Amino acid sequence: MGDILVGTCSWADRALVASGWYPPGRRGAEGRLRYYAERFPLVEADTTYYALPGERNSRLWAERTPDGFVFDVKAFSLLTGHPTRSAVMPGGLPADARDPGVLEEVWARFADGIAPLRRAGRLGSVLFQFPPWFRPGERAEAFLAATARRTEGWPVAVEFRHPAWWREGRWDGTAALLERYGMTAVAVDMNQELPSSVPPAVCVTSSRLSVVRFHGRSAAWGTGSKEERFRYAYGEDELAAWLPRLRGLAEHAGQVHVLFNNCCGDAAVRDAETMARLLGSAGPPSAAPTALPDGGTR
Repeated sequence: MGDILVGTCSWADRALVASGWYPPGRRGAEGRLRYYAERFPLVEADTTYYALPGERNSRLWAERTPDGFVFDVKAFSLLTGHPTRSAVMPGGLPADARDPGVLEEVWARFADGIAPLRRAGRLGSVLFQFPPWFRPGERAEAFLAATARRTEGWPVAVEFRHPAWWREGRWDGTAALLERYGMTAVAVDMNQELPSSVPPAVCVTSSRLSVVRFHGRSAAWGTGSKEERFRYAYGEDELAAWLPRLRGLAEHAGQVHVLFNNCCGDAAVRDAETMARLLGSAGPPSAAPTALPDGGTR
Protein backbone atom coordinates (compact mmCIF):
# COMPACT_ATOMS: atom_id res chain seq x y z
CA MET A 1 0.00 0.00 0.00
CA GLY A 2 1.33 3.43 -0.91
CA ASP A 3 1.90 6.23 1.56
CA ILE A 4 -0.80 8.87 1.99
CA LEU A 5 0.69 12.33 2.58
CA VAL A 6 -1.51 15.19 3.76
CA GLY A 7 -0.78 18.91 3.48
CA THR A 8 -2.05 22.25 2.22
CA CYS A 9 -1.77 24.29 -0.97
CA SER A 10 0.24 27.06 0.67
CA TRP A 11 2.26 27.63 3.81
CA ALA A 12 2.70 31.41 3.42
CA ASP A 13 -0.81 32.56 2.51
CA ARG A 14 -1.50 35.93 4.09
CA ALA A 15 -4.75 34.76 5.64
CA LEU A 16 -2.96 31.80 7.25
CA VAL A 17 -0.17 33.98 8.63
CA ALA A 18 -2.74 36.43 10.00
CA SER A 19 -4.81 33.64 11.57
CA GLY A 20 -2.37 33.06 14.43
CA TRP A 21 -1.61 29.46 13.46
CA TYR A 22 2.09 30.29 13.37
CA PRO A 23 3.36 31.06 16.88
CA PRO A 24 5.39 34.17 17.73
CA GLY A 25 8.96 33.82 16.58
CA ARG A 26 8.01 31.47 13.73
CA ARG A 27 6.37 33.95 11.36
CA GLY A 28 9.35 34.85 9.20
CA ALA A 29 10.00 33.09 5.90
CA GLU A 30 12.33 30.46 7.37
CA GLY A 31 10.39 30.00 10.59
CA ARG A 32 7.07 29.46 8.82
CA LEU A 33 8.38 26.72 6.55
CA ARG A 34 10.25 24.93 9.33
CA TYR A 35 7.19 25.09 11.62
CA TYR A 36 4.90 23.83 8.86
CA ALA A 37 7.27 20.97 7.95
CA GLU A 38 7.31 19.83 11.57
CA ARG A 39 3.57 19.16 11.25
CA PHE A 40 3.04 17.99 7.67
CA PRO A 41 5.09 15.92 5.18
CA LEU A 42 3.78 17.68 2.08
CA VAL A 43 2.99 21.16 0.77
CA GLU A 44 2.03 22.68 -2.55
CA ALA A 45 4.03 25.70 -3.72
CA ASP A 46 1.52 27.92 -5.54
CA THR A 47 3.78 30.97 -5.90
CA THR A 48 5.39 29.28 -8.90
CA TYR A 49 2.13 29.80 -10.80
CA TYR A 50 2.32 33.57 -10.38
CA ALA A 51 6.06 33.95 -11.03
CA LEU A 52 8.81 31.67 -12.29
CA PRO A 53 10.56 29.77 -9.49
CA GLY A 54 14.13 30.72 -8.63
CA GLU A 55 16.90 28.25 -7.96
CA ARG A 56 17.86 30.00 -4.71
CA ASN A 57 14.35 29.72 -3.27
CA SER A 58 14.07 26.07 -4.24
CA ARG A 59 17.43 25.34 -2.63
CA LEU A 60 16.38 27.10 0.57
CA TRP A 61 13.10 25.19 0.64
CA ALA A 62 15.01 21.91 0.44
CA GLU A 63 17.47 23.00 3.12
CA ARG A 64 14.76 24.12 5.54
CA THR A 65 12.72 20.93 5.44
CA PRO A 66 13.50 17.45 6.77
CA ASP A 67 14.30 14.35 4.76
CA GLY A 68 11.15 12.88 3.27
CA PHE A 69 9.32 16.21 3.00
CA VAL A 70 8.06 16.89 -0.53
CA PHE A 71 6.85 19.87 -2.53
CA ASP A 72 4.18 19.75 -5.21
CA VAL A 73 4.99 22.72 -7.45
CA LYS A 74 2.35 24.51 -9.50
CA ALA A 75 3.31 25.14 -13.13
CA PHE A 76 3.83 28.76 -14.19
CA SER A 77 0.70 30.35 -15.67
CA LEU A 78 2.12 30.80 -19.18
CA LEU A 79 2.74 27.04 -19.40
CA THR A 80 -0.91 26.18 -18.80
CA GLY A 81 -2.52 28.75 -21.08
CA HIS A 82 -3.52 31.24 -18.38
CA PRO A 83 -3.15 34.99 -18.76
CA THR A 84 0.26 36.09 -17.51
CA ARG A 85 1.30 39.57 -16.41
CA SER A 86 4.16 41.11 -18.36
CA ALA A 87 5.67 42.28 -15.07
CA VAL A 88 6.55 38.72 -14.03
CA MET A 89 8.13 37.72 -17.33
CA PRO A 90 11.92 37.31 -17.27
CA GLY A 91 14.23 39.67 -19.11
CA GLY A 92 11.45 41.81 -20.50
CA LEU A 93 10.07 38.97 -22.61
CA PRO A 94 6.49 39.41 -23.81
CA ALA A 95 3.83 37.26 -22.15
CA ASP A 96 3.12 35.51 -25.44
CA ALA A 97 2.96 31.73 -25.35
CA ARG A 98 2.55 31.69 -29.15
CA ASP A 99 6.12 32.90 -29.59
CA PRO A 100 8.37 29.79 -29.77
CA GLY A 101 11.37 31.73 -28.46
CA VAL A 102 9.47 33.00 -25.44
CA LEU A 103 8.09 29.55 -24.69
CA GLU A 104 11.53 27.96 -24.96
CA GLU A 105 13.02 30.48 -22.52
CA VAL A 106 10.18 30.14 -20.01
CA TRP A 107 10.36 26.35 -20.03
CA ALA A 108 14.12 26.49 -19.51
CA ARG A 109 13.83 28.91 -16.60
CA PHE A 110 11.06 26.90 -14.98
CA ALA A 111 13.13 23.71 -15.24
CA ASP A 112 16.18 25.45 -13.76
CA GLY A 113 14.07 26.89 -10.97
CA ILE A 114 12.82 23.54 -9.72
CA ALA A 115 16.10 21.70 -10.32
CA PRO A 116 17.30 22.00 -6.67
CA LEU A 117 14.12 20.26 -5.50
CA ARG A 118 14.58 17.50 -8.05
CA ARG A 119 18.22 16.98 -7.08
CA ALA A 120 17.30 16.85 -3.38
CA GLY A 121 14.53 14.32 -3.99
CA ARG A 122 11.95 16.81 -2.71
CA LEU A 123 9.86 17.29 -5.86
CA GLY A 124 6.59 15.43 -5.35
CA SER A 125 4.94 16.59 -8.57
CA VAL A 126 4.54 19.48 -10.96
CA LEU A 127 0.87 20.44 -11.07
CA PHE A 128 -0.51 21.56 -14.42
CA GLN A 129 -3.85 23.12 -13.56
CA PHE A 130 -5.56 23.95 -16.83
CA PRO A 131 -8.08 26.81 -17.15
CA PRO A 132 -11.86 26.36 -17.46
CA TRP A 133 -11.70 27.07 -21.21
CA PHE A 134 -9.27 24.16 -21.77
CA ARG A 135 -11.90 21.75 -23.06
CA PRO A 136 -11.53 18.26 -24.57
CA GLY A 137 -10.60 18.17 -28.22
CA GLU A 138 -7.73 17.88 -30.68
CA ARG A 139 -6.07 21.16 -29.70
CA ALA A 140 -6.11 20.25 -26.01
CA GLU A 141 -4.73 16.78 -26.70
CA ALA A 142 -1.94 18.27 -28.81
CA PHE A 143 -1.14 20.67 -25.97
CA LEU A 144 -0.95 17.75 -23.52
CA ALA A 145 1.33 15.84 -25.88
CA ALA A 146 3.66 18.84 -26.13
CA THR A 147 3.64 19.21 -22.34
CA ALA A 148 4.51 15.52 -21.96
CA ARG A 149 7.53 15.94 -24.23
CA ARG A 150 8.71 18.98 -22.28
CA THR A 151 8.33 17.27 -18.91
CA GLU A 152 9.72 13.84 -19.72
CA GLY A 153 11.10 12.35 -16.51
CA TRP A 154 9.18 14.72 -14.25
CA PRO A 155 6.36 13.64 -11.95
CA VAL A 156 3.42 15.49 -13.54
CA ALA A 157 -0.13 15.88 -12.19
CA VAL A 158 -2.99 17.33 -14.25
CA GLU A 159 -6.08 19.09 -12.95
CA PHE A 160 -8.78 19.95 -15.45
CA ARG A 161 -11.13 22.81 -14.66
CA HIS A 162 -13.55 22.11 -17.52
CA PRO A 163 -16.07 19.53 -16.26
CA ALA A 164 -16.46 17.78 -19.63
CA TRP A 165 -13.15 15.95 -19.12
CA TRP A 166 -14.63 13.82 -16.36
CA ARG A 167 -18.28 13.54 -17.32
CA GLU A 168 -19.90 10.25 -18.22
CA GLY A 169 -18.99 9.15 -21.71
CA ARG A 170 -15.63 10.95 -21.59
CA TRP A 171 -14.22 9.53 -18.34
CA ASP A 172 -12.43 6.48 -19.77
CA GLY A 173 -10.92 8.46 -22.64
CA THR A 174 -9.53 11.12 -20.30
CA ALA A 175 -8.04 8.52 -17.98
CA ALA A 176 -6.46 6.67 -20.91
CA LEU A 177 -5.00 9.91 -22.31
CA LEU A 178 -3.29 10.78 -19.04
CA GLU A 179 -2.13 7.21 -18.53
CA ARG A 180 -0.52 7.25 -21.99
CA TYR A 181 1.75 10.09 -20.87
CA GLY A 182 2.31 8.82 -17.32
CA MET A 183 0.47 11.85 -15.92
CA THR A 184 -1.43 11.76 -12.64
CA ALA A 185 -5.14 12.56 -12.74
CA VAL A 186 -5.97 15.07 -10.00
CA ALA A 187 -9.24 14.40 -8.22
CA VAL A 188 -11.01 17.40 -6.73
CA ASP A 189 -13.49 17.88 -3.94
CA MET A 190 -15.68 20.90 -4.59
CA ASN A 191 -19.31 22.01 -4.64
CA GLN A 192 -21.03 19.62 -7.05
CA GLU A 193 -24.17 21.71 -7.59
CA LEU A 194 -22.73 24.37 -9.91
CA PRO A 195 -22.66 24.40 -13.74
CA SER A 196 -18.86 24.52 -13.58
CA SER A 197 -18.53 21.70 -11.04
CA VAL A 198 -15.82 19.20 -11.91
CA PRO A 199 -16.57 15.61 -10.84
CA PRO A 200 -13.84 14.05 -8.67
CA ALA A 201 -11.58 11.93 -10.87
CA VAL A 202 -11.04 9.08 -8.44
CA CYS A 203 -8.82 6.94 -10.64
CA VAL A 204 -5.16 5.99 -10.89
CA THR A 205 -3.45 6.97 -14.15
CA SER A 206 0.13 6.73 -12.85
CA SER A 207 1.37 3.99 -10.58
CA ARG A 208 3.78 6.49 -9.05
CA LEU A 209 1.29 9.02 -7.67
CA SER A 210 -2.32 10.02 -7.09
CA VAL A 211 -3.36 13.54 -6.06
CA VAL A 212 -6.56 14.78 -4.43
CA ARG A 213 -7.12 18.52 -3.93
CA PHE A 214 -9.85 19.80 -1.59
CA HIS A 215 -11.12 23.17 -2.80
CA GLY A 216 -13.94 23.54 -0.27
CA ARG A 217 -17.60 23.50 -1.19
CA SER A 218 -18.44 27.17 -1.44
CA ALA A 219 -21.32 28.13 -3.72
CA ALA A 220 -19.23 31.16 -4.81
CA TRP A 221 -16.77 29.01 -6.78
CA GLY A 222 -15.99 30.72 -10.07
CA THR A 223 -17.95 33.88 -9.26
CA GLY A 224 -16.97 35.31 -5.90
CA SER A 225 -13.80 36.89 -4.55
CA LYS A 226 -10.88 34.66 -3.61
CA GLU A 227 -11.98 34.74 0.02
CA GLU A 228 -15.57 33.84 -0.89
CA ARG A 229 -14.49 31.02 -3.22
CA PHE A 230 -12.33 29.35 -0.59
CA ARG A 231 -14.18 30.19 2.61
CA TYR A 232 -15.14 26.71 3.71
CA ALA A 233 -14.32 24.47 6.66
CA TYR A 234 -14.98 20.78 6.16
CA GLY A 235 -16.99 18.78 8.65
CA GLU A 236 -15.37 15.64 10.00
CA ASP A 237 -18.06 13.52 8.36
CA GLU A 238 -17.27 15.09 4.95
CA LEU A 239 -13.61 14.20 5.32
CA ALA A 240 -14.33 10.72 6.66
CA ALA A 241 -16.39 9.97 3.56
CA TRP A 242 -13.17 10.24 1.53
CA LEU A 243 -11.25 7.65 3.54
CA PRO A 244 -12.25 4.59 1.44
CA ARG A 245 -11.37 6.44 -1.75
CA LEU A 246 -8.00 7.62 -0.49
CA ARG A 247 -7.05 4.22 0.82
CA GLY A 248 -8.29 2.65 -2.41
CA LEU A 249 -6.04 4.96 -4.43
CA ALA A 250 -3.12 4.01 -2.18
CA GLU A 251 -3.62 0.36 -3.15
CA HIS A 252 -2.56 1.22 -6.70
CA ALA A 253 -0.22 4.24 -6.39
CA GLY A 254 3.13 4.56 -4.67
CA GLN A 255 2.00 7.79 -2.97
CA VAL A 256 -1.26 9.65 -2.55
CA HIS A 257 -1.04 13.41 -2.01
CA VAL A 258 -4.00 14.97 -0.21
CA LEU A 259 -3.93 18.75 -0.39
CA PHE A 260 -6.30 21.33 1.09
CA ASN A 261 -6.84 24.42 -1.03
CA ASN A 262 -9.53 26.06 1.13
CA CYS A 263 -6.94 28.66 2.10
CA CYS A 264 -9.07 31.11 4.05
CA GLY A 265 -7.71 31.78 7.53
CA ASP A 266 -6.48 28.55 9.07
CA ALA A 267 -9.22 26.34 7.55
CA ALA A 268 -6.81 24.42 5.30
CA VAL A 269 -4.32 23.51 8.02
CA ARG A 270 -7.09 22.57 10.45
CA ASP A 271 -8.78 20.33 7.89
CA ALA A 272 -5.43 18.79 6.96
CA GLU A 273 -4.80 18.01 10.62
CA THR A 274 -8.22 16.38 10.88
CA MET A 275 -7.72 14.33 7.72
CA ALA A 276 -4.31 13.12 8.92
CA ARG A 277 -5.85 12.10 12.24
CA LEU A 278 -8.71 10.25 10.53
CA LEU A 279 -6.31 8.40 8.23
CA GLY A 280 -4.14 7.47 11.18
CA SER A 281 -7.08 6.02 13.10
CA ALA A 282 -8.73 4.31 10.12
CA GLY A 283 -8.94 0.55 9.97
CA PRO A 284 -7.05 -1.71 7.55
CA PRO A 285 -7.36 -0.86 3.85
CA SER A 286 -10.25 -2.39 1.97
CA ALA A 287 -10.22 -3.43 -1.65
CA ALA A 288 -9.75 -0.50 -3.99
CA PRO A 289 -13.12 0.95 -4.99
CA THR A 290 -14.17 1.19 -8.61
CA ALA A 291 -14.46 4.84 -9.57
CA LEU A 292 -17.64 6.05 -11.21
CA PRO A 293 -17.94 9.11 -13.46
CA ASP A 294 -20.00 10.96 -10.83
CA GLY A 295 -17.22 10.54 -8.29
CA GLY A 296 -18.92 7.79 -6.37
CA THR A 297 -17.58 4.30 -5.87
CA ARG A 298 -18.86 0.76 -5.99
